[in-house]
Amino acid sequence: MLGQFFTALRDRRIVGVRGSDGRVHVPPAEYDPVTYEALTEVVPVSSVGTVVSWTWQSEPLEGQPLDRPFAWALIKLDGADTPLLHAVDAAEGTLSTGARVHAHWVDEPVGAITDIAYFVPGETPEPVPDVTDARDPITMLVVPTAIEIQHTASLPESTFLRGLQEGKLLGARTGDSGKVYFPPKEADPATGKELDQFVELPDKGTVTTFAIINIPFAGQRIKPPYVAAYVLLDGADIPFLHLVTEIPADEVRMGMRVEAVWKPREEWGLGIDNISHFRPTGEPDADYDSYKHHL
Repeated sequence: MLGQFFTALRDRRIVGVRGSDGRVHVPPAEYDPVTYEALTEVVPVSSVGTVVSWTWQSEPLEGQPLDRPFAWALIKLDGADTPLLHAVDAAEGTLSTGARVHAHWVDEPVGAITDIAYFVPGETPEPVPDVTDARDPITMLVVPTAIEIQHTASLPESTFLRGLQEGKLLGARTGDSGKVYFPPKEADPATGKELDQFVELPDKGTVTTFAIINIPFAGQRIKPPYVAAYVLLDGADIPFLHLVTEIPADEVRMGMRVEAVWKPREEWGLGIDNISHFRPTGEPDADYDSYKHHL
């Protein structure tokens, strides 16, 4: 059903689906909200509709439909019974509930909701070319997604990150005998006590567990196969995840001794990626008993 909706958009048409109660859903629902049965009756609707409700976007974000202030609106298209969410290009202060708007199409539709560039005020549908698209119907969509996260670092995190900027690996513990956590936390998870002492750790450690990544995926920076391993730094009581390279993936093993390979000093920042990867030291493997409680 959604494939038919997107295929119609590619032809600069909008369709919905009729439910068991007679209502026309736009966008189409795959299953009836009343009977839960699959819906199949496709219904063409107009590209003109009425604003049901709206909100103003005064500062557009990257990737949004418009690069100037605009409205997000729920629009009930003529012939539909449920509203469609989309952008409306209108001057500030001119849009109101009940306003009539029509779809403005992109120049080269591909079969996605973004084929409707945005809506604009007006009663008259935008003229569309009277052509037949010879491409196959839409059966799959690839939708790029991204997220930007702004994280406020706690005191332990800030100290840890500033240490990395200086080439130091800082863990934290409670008192002189507490377990050393790397990266540091605000409190010991086992006791709830504050981790009040920072401890500088060496950049050597032991592989506890690992995974060989063989499958490529979008955004991957390293060509498979490669190894992601939990490394227990000497003096730490919890391992952390990093890459192990400079060795065939099938030769990485539990207990293998590794050391950090740092990026050039001028590339250091506030991140664990100051360490490019870990590599084998050539030392004998650590005895299992030395790390079995840290798996």
